[in-house]
Amino acid sequence: MNKQKSDTPIILVPGFWLGAWAWNDVTDVLRADGYNVRALTLPGLESNDTDRSAINFSDHVDAICDAVKVAGEPVVLAVHSATGATGYAVSDRMPEQIAAMVYVDSFPEKDAMNPEFDSVEMPFPSWKNLDEADINGMSDEHRNLLRQRAVPEPGGAVREAPVLTNDRRLDVPSTIICTAHTSDEIKSFIEKGWLSGLEELNDVTYVDLPTHHWPMLSRPKELAAALGDVVQNIISD
Repeated sequence: MNKQKSDTPIILVPGFWLGAWAWNDVTDVLRADGYNVRALTLPGLESNDTDRSAINFSDHVDAICDAVKVAGEPVVLAVHSATGATGYAVSDRMPEQIAAMVYVDSFPEKDAMNPEFDSVEMPFPSWKNLDEADINGMSDEHRNLLRQRAVPEPGGAVREAPVLTNDRRLDVPSTIICTAHTSDEIKSFIEKGWLSGLEELNDVTYVDLPTHHWPMLSRPKELAAALGDVVQNIISD
């Protein structure tokens, strides 16, 4: 029997401060094209009123692992921004269930985002505190949407690092979607020793998708196509 698009589930994980809603335009395109896709809202990101005091990094890893198990088949796991650390931890815990990783303006992070962070939650930062490359060319519409819908990130997700013990994660095929920085820039960062998690992977593909840090908002059709290409490569193998 020939494999179909729906045989390989796609799981989409938003970056810090975001819920499943951030992927809406991408999931619409993928579902219309016949793909099996699910976007997640990680624990603590449900609303501004959510109690985040007891939520930690491992809760986020567990939530993604649970979604992978529910999918029933090896998945394409797409993670955005700082959830590169969370996704990498999932690929370490259950590499046999990850058909491919996709890092959307992200990379396999081995360290905590801010190990010295000591608050219960981290609010969405002001625009002046974000990297200029991340917001370059960003529309007022997207700025307003993020400002209105962003939810504080649980402190445990900010200060805790992934536990990595399984070298089988290194062989999981990984695609890096380069948006705020080009693939050439990312490779130069590796040469400078800045991205050790990415450097250690054995099977990496780079895709340039020039835009700001949130391509699911600015270029959802192109991002959906890139995710579809990953699934098609799995089907054709």
